[in-house]
Amino acid sequence: MPLLILAGLFFLTAIAYSSVGFGGGSTYNALLILTGMDYRLVPAIALSCNILVVIGGVYHYMRAGHLSVSGLMPYIALSIPMAWLGGRLPVSEQLFIGLLGFSLLLAAVQMLLKPRVASNVHEPGTVRLWMIAMPVGGAIGFLAGITGIGGGIFLAPVIYLLHMTSPRSVAGITSGFILVNSVAGLAGQLMKAGEFSPSFGVIEAWPLFIAVFVGGQIGSHLGVYKLSEIWVKRLTAVLILYVAARLIWRWAFTAFTG
Repeated sequence: MPLLILAGLFFLTAIAYSSVGFGGGSTYNALLILTGMDYRLVPAIALSCNILVVIGGVYHYMRAGHLSVSGLMPYIALSIPMAWLGGRLPVSEQLFIGLLGFSLLLAAVQMLLKPRVASNVHEPGTVRLWMIAMPVGGAIGFLAGITGIGGGIFLAPVIYLLHMTSPRSVAGITSGFILVNSVAGLAGQLMKAGEFSPSFGVIEAWPLFIAVFVGGQIGSHLGVYKLSEIWVKRLTAVLILYVAARLIWRWAFTAFTG
């Protein structure tokens, strides 16, 4: 796939995901894998794109009062070291593609079947919030570091399910969660032990970084101030469901024929 076309797909992905508080790392991963790129380089590029996308979302949501450090802290206290650990963990290509494919499948299902947000949103007590948020954040952070995604796509439905805050605040917390986990996961990827280091190949992806930065700023502005999230999530879910099916098929073919 020509780099210019790939940059265009990254641009559209960044708009769609950032408009609902996500970074798009799962789809960047899938697109890069489907182009035949060395799988060891893919997570570092996807995490870098995540960071560039959600920076704008964090700014806009904080400015609009939908994100605070105190509200974010319970979710990231354990996720940051776990994302770094996951990023440092070497995995085989087959395991990486399988994890990514099934992660995308779960993400697509939750976006299509996301329960309605109850009108009686309640704020849980501090102790209860930390008891729930820390293990959930840690588990998601670990998966995020391994696969090169920010993890917000899995955090959002948990917050929705528990009715902990308003929909806009869910998007704000998700953006902040993705940002810190992507930074931690990228640090782990770049410090990964062994002969191969992804740092040498990341710089060659600079057109993709420009594309997602511009798309992320557009999408996050629209998501905070203009658009309803429902139609964007459903359209995005169809896209990631397609790429998830492609990756799972590739994983299954390799597993049963290799």
